[in-house]
Order: sequence, then C-alpha cells, then structure tokens
Amino acid sequence: MALQSITVKDYMATNLVTLKPDMDVLDAIHLLLQNHISGAPVVDNLGNVVGILSEKDCIKVALTGGYHQERGGKVAEYMTPDPKTLDVSTSMVDLARMFLDDPYRRYPVMDDNRLVGQISRRDVLRALEALW
Repeated sequence: MALQSITVKDYMATNLVTLKPDMDVLDAIHLLLQNHISGAPVVDNLGNVVGILSEKDCIKVALTGGYHQERGGKVAEYMTPDPKTLDVSTSMVDLARMFLDDPYRRYPVMDDNRLVGQISRRDVLRALEALW
C-alpha cells in the first residue's frame, strides 16, 4: 500500500480524551498527564470543537501562576481557539506536508462536521514505518 492511498482515518486515535471550555485548567492538565497525552480537543456542550489544549498552553498556566501568584482558571482562557481540523479522508501525504508547514503537533479529525478522532505527528511516523 502506498502512502498516497493511506488516509487519516487509517491511523487516527479514536478513543479521545476531550475537555470542556469551562473546565478548571488544572483538572485538564491532570487529565492530560494521567492519560499520557500531549493535548486534547476542547468541545462545547453540542460537541463542536472550539479549541485545543496543548502542552504549550499548559506551560502558560504554570508561568502565569508563578508570575502572578494565581492558580488555574478555565480551559477557555488558555486553549488555542478555533483549531484547524482535518477530514477523515485527508491523505497521510497531505498531512505530513501540513506538519512540516504548520507548528501544530496534532489535528482534530472530523467526519461530516462531527469530531471522530485526533491525528498526531507520531501517527504519521507509524504510517511511514508500516511501509518500510
């Protein structure tokens, strides 16, 4: 199977940890650490992807807390809003190019405007390794 014929759907994670915008950010960080993941989609009550909380965003929490002597806040205050998303049919080649051009480490994956997974740089490497 050639890399061009492999799609995001073939390698995306589907057992997702999702966060809510009004969730305490310290609880969200704990969830990320507990699940050994570097970021998670933030969804509203209707299931719409409204942001992503990444390790980089979490470091802002630590710096803000240390500098201002404030603890936490809401996920919405720290998340990256309106993240770029991918369709399940996106080819792994296109995704690999996106990872080279964009600073992101992961993308939420959508099917008919519904969150169905998440794909990361590591997933691209897994796809490449399967071809070797």
